[in-house]
Amino acid sequence: MTRDVHQRIPQGLANLQRRAFLRRGALLSAAGAAAPWALSLAAMGDAAAAGPVNDYKALVCVFMYGANDHANTVVPCDSTQHAAYTALRGALATPRDQLLGLEATTGLPVGAQMALAPQMGGLKALFDAGHLGVLLNVGPLVVPTTLAQYKAKSVPLPPKLFSHNDQQSVWQSSLAEGATSGWGGRLGDLFLNQNGTSTFTCMNVSGNAVFMSGQQAVQYQVNSTGAVKLRATTGNSFGSAAVSQALQTLTQADSTHWLEAEHTRVMKRAVEAEVQLSNGLAAAPPLTTPFNSANPLAVQLQMVARTIAAREALGVRRQVFFVSLGGFDLHDNLLARHPELLSQVSDALSSFYLATEALGVASQVTTFTASDFGRTLTSNGDGSDHGWGSHHFVMGGAVAGQRFHGTLPAMAVNGPDDVGQGRLLPTTSVDQLGAALATWYGVPSGELPLVFPHIRHFDAGRLALFR
Repeated sequence: MTRDVHQRIPQGLANLQRRAFLRRGALLSAAGAAAPWALSLAAMGDAAAAGPVNDYKALVCVFMYGANDHANTVVPCDSTQHAAYTALRGALATPRDQLLGLEATTGLPVGAQMALAPQMGGLKALFDAGHLGVLLNVGPLVVPTTLAQYKAKSVPLPPKLFSHNDQQSVWQSSLAEGATSGWGGRLGDLFLNQNGTSTFTCMNVSGNAVFMSGQQAVQYQVNSTGAVKLRATTGNSFGSAAVSQALQTLTQADSTHWLEAEHTRVMKRAVEAEVQLSNGLAAAPPLTTPFNSANPLAVQLQMVARTIAAREALGVRRQVFFVSLGGFDLHDNLLARHPELLSQVSDALSSFYLATEALGVASQVTTFTASDFGRTLTSNGDGSDHGWGSHHFVMGGAVAGQRFHGTLPAMAVNGPDDVGQGRLLPTTSVDQLGAALATWYGVPSGELPLVFPHIRHFDAGRLALFR
């Protein structure tokens, strides 16, 4: 009986089933203790999809590589806490009279006041206008964790805390380094069938990032000027049009060999996507908002805005974008280098928000910042060292702005939020942040665990990030 059934299965289907089995096995072995989530994720590519959507929405992740010094980004400015901040940071502290005070409508304890670094005037204007919220003390967690539990090692913790590459992976994927999918890509998986051209679901303007990889969704990489052309097959290669034509024929020729056929499929998809994106960008209405061409983050976000302007030509209703800025690992020279980085972040984000307003999609685009981890509240003399929890921004026309979200940590070493050297123990998990963003994006509550492996341990609705 078994043999007869097997014989009736076409060879191509048998190969697909074998690959699916191997994919599930790899997921299960890699996930270890997260087995229930791994079982769900293994089925994700075959069955899961969000319900029909008729509108357009985009999520934009702005990743600050190297670990942004949050304590000099979002700074206490009431007299008591600013004095504590100055005592901890010494020469690194920003004088109180230079800070840009934030008049929040809600979210802070009585008497507490917070401010932005003096270089972030653009973000202050967005905060005051209600288009920017501040997320307090967020970081990767496996389960809700108290300081006593951390010290007793009685609960599971994210792997290899305080390590750049490991915590970049945990932030972006909720899994250890080596993960093959991130939560941006897994969001894309759920909405692939909503987009006329699924290639443009997950778009990366800054290179490769696990955040953008899904089980089915493949991140489409572009540069700050547009699609990346396969130049060897266009124009003259080695000075010869014939060589280019031969390469084009070789790379896109049909084949009965499964590996060659897959290579051809990928090449054809790349060539077709390049043409479609280039044509879509050319036909889209030009941006009227100026972007600083000397700011590397601004030119990436300009490309995101151009792509959003071309959304109808690209046939997309749900998109995830990834941009980044490096240079934040400031163990030294923090006072010399950090202010310029903050200025670039503020200018780029404020220009991008104004561009979405001009395009009429400000309420349909939500941008959020992320980073490897926070940094120590204490100074090492010329900079700060690796930490854990950090403050971040959420921006958009639908965002509940002019508010602080989460819990304000104590500005104290050996205090209730410190695991050592002023490293903050997060009080909001990255999974909770992601769940709030995903819910706005259109993910049903029952499918959140497919995207965020630890969300079942947390209150997924704790963050009211949106109006």
